[in-house]
Amino acid sequence: MAEQITYADAGVDVDEGARAVDAIRASVATTTRPEVLGGLGGFGSCFSARALKDMDDPVLVSGTDGVGTKLAIAQLLGRHDTVGQDLVAMCADDVVVVGAEPLFFLDYVAVGKLKAEAMAQIVGGIAEGCRLAGCALVGGEMAEHPGVMSPEDYDLAGFVVGVVDRAHMIGPELVREGDVVLGIPSSGIHSNGYSLVRKVAIEGRSVAELNQPLPELGGESLADAVLRPTTIYAGALVRALRAGAPIHAMAHITGGGITENLNRALPAHLDAVVYRGGEDGPEWKVPPVIDYMIDAANLSTDEAYKTFNMGVGMSVICAPANADAVRDALAREGLDTFEMGEVVPGSGNVVYR
Repeated sequence: MAEQITYADAGVDVDEGARAVDAIRASVATTTRPEVLGGLGGFGSCFSARALKDMDDPVLVSGTDGVGTKLAIAQLLGRHDTVGQDLVAMCADDVVVVGAEPLFFLDYVAVGKLKAEAMAQIVGGIAEGCRLAGCALVGGEMAEHPGVMSPEDYDLAGFVVGVVDRAHMIGPELVREGDVVLGIPSSGIHSNGYSLVRKVAIEGRSVAELNQPLPELGGESLADAVLRPTTIYAGALVRALRAGAPIHAMAHITGGGITENLNRALPAHLDAVVYRGGEDGPEWKVPPVIDYMIDAANLSTDEAYKTFNMGVGMSVICAPANADAVRDALAREGLDTFEMGEVVPGSGNVVYR
């Protein structure tokens, strides 16, 4: 008789998968909303749309994204508890820019070798992100890929659905000449530019070296600085909009930096003039880790502004007469702001002064 070859022999541990599901169950439960029907384990996740009946014209807004090569640093350092928050931020903060409230989130985790403890850390971070964004983690998938991915390797993808009443949508069509551009601070690099970060600051350094405090980072280690999770703005912004904050448009500053994201909040006939600081306008604080990477890569100022967020995680555009009201509304939700520019006639671009 031929020798039996099991699924486990082929590299897929079904029992470890079951342990991983048990390990994440408590974290997932902390993100629930009244609309969630059922729990983990079904073939599909159910979410009641009853609340949408209170809207005149509900518009569903969806988004999907990943974390990118920041994961390679997390894997190198064996620290998996923050990248899940990065994943939620990339999705939830994209849908909120039209005024949508994130409702529910699903994740996809592909791993070379499934380990319940590491999976619990990853999904725990996703759950924390969902709590901050105000959405429910209703399901996901853990896929083990032996022979395709190395045992220590993994990748993340996420998917979010939000809703907004069409009459309350915001965006480029509301932006007017003379509007003010406000910035909301980032917590650091967030989740973009990490291929460059790895090349200039991570490769060739040992884990011990990466964990050493650096004076250039105010005593913080490179490991801590580059793995600091992305700030999630969605929950606070939804509450501010519900309270009547008169915002015209928003831009989530992600890949492409300010240069290639703020323009997405502009109509074709207007430009955003951004003050880089000094004598031409107000300055905002650039996180030390971003300055560190700019110096390490010897980037020009223009290149830096289209690579990193430069300390701006989200941009908000409003009428100048409403700027104080918007800043007050955001402050009540714990979001600091600073003036970073203005809207002028142009052709839908970001220009710097």
